Amino acid sequence: MRLSTDFSVAIAGAGLSGLCLAQYLMRAGIEVHVYERDPGPFVRRQGYRIILDRYGLAALRESLPRQLYNLALATGDEPGGHLRFTDSRLRDAFTITFKDEPNATRQVDRLTLRSILQSGLNGRIHYGKEAVAVDGGGPSKLRLRFSDGGAAGATVVVGADGVGSALRAQLMPDADPANTPMAGIYGRSPLLRNGESVIPDALRTSGVLAIADQPGRAFFFTPMRFGESPQEAFARLAPGSYAPTGYDYVMWGLLLRQEEVPTGVRGDLLALWRLAARMSADFHPVVRRLVATAELDATVLNLFAAGRRPRRWAVPRATMMGDAVHVMPPFGAHGGNTALRDAALLGRRLVQARANGTPVEQAIADYQDEMVPYAFRAVDTAAGLMRRLTGGAAAPHWVLTRVLPRLHRVTVPEA
Repeated sequence: MRLSTDFSVAIAGAGLSGLCLAQYLMRAGIEVHVYERDPGPFVRRQGYRIILDRYGLAALRESLPRQLYNLALATGDEPGGHLRFTDSRLRDAFTITFKDEPNATRQVDRLTLRSILQSGLNGRIHYGKEAVAVDGGGPSKLRLRFSDGGAAGATVVVGADGVGSALRAQLMPDADPANTPMAGIYGRSPLLRNGESVIPDALRTSGVLAIADQPGRAFFFTPMRFGESPQEAFARLAPGSYAPTGYDYVMWGLLLRQEEVPTGVRGDLLALWRLAARMSADFHPVVRRLVATAELDATVLNLFAAGRRPRRWAVPRATMMGDAVHVMPPFGAHGGNTALRDAALLGRRLVQARANGTPVEQAIADYQDEMVPYAFRAVDTAAGLMRRLTGGAAAPHWVLTRVLPRLHRVTVPEA
């Protein structure tokens, strides 16, 4: 499709939402470029598995060429359908069963999804470009400025540069995220060891949140199985695109209070892994084995934060998406789906504006008016779940860890 050059979009950030929007606009023939502060596409971990719900799947279906959407489905898998809440010895407290229709949700590997979203954007993703500000560039243009002194002109600027966004203070004044008391040390461990699954059969199709005796500490884990090998699926559906090596693994996270993570270890992968091992020492042997067999370079620290509703948008032809606006604690699988939903909505509004002559300022305002309510419902839901599951209220915690597990049979023997 021939690209229109009289209308252009500059996106700061090559995460899920930024790449998804770029795909949407490319399909519609709109000139778009993505500017990413990292020096390359895979230089740092940005999470592991993501469960795509109906909003995330709908956003990908609307944004991607059919073959790339099919590639996302092919490399993903059906989620297990259960989330078990247990005590630290993996004795069941209760289980939530998700009754979605077949194919209504999909678990995908985040690195694989990011590779899919990059496919076909050759020459339009620019690495080593840290966005720092937006300037006026004329009556119908803005300039996205970079830390290296360079700039890119565009009709519309979109900040999709994550929780640490440098653009937020300018575009959304007084809407910096609120800190929370909680943090997570995340890791990834191979699902198979000596040819056998490290996850017992009783837990094969479920995620597990094991709540420790000490309030404010828990351990989450869930397997990620690929439906089709990414390398085989990419060769079939996106030949020539980068296909990450994909093998089944277990994603896990130790949830703890931020005050328990010394400042001096926060950038040290080995120290973080040792901290996770020490603080999971009283959990079930399955949990301890997951930490012991983790890939050290896959260790990630996440200090949980919660976005705050913007009171005003300061630049009419600039807006924001994803964690840059509405970061949320990782409870309920809302974050990635909400970011993808943003991208599809903004893409739709911009394409419609081009087609019917609506002023771009109005299209962006319409996007913001629709995005803020659903996004901050998700923030509130995630923050509420975090408080209920990790809070220090004595009675609920006692029921979860002492009463309910005694009403069930042992799920996973410790021998």
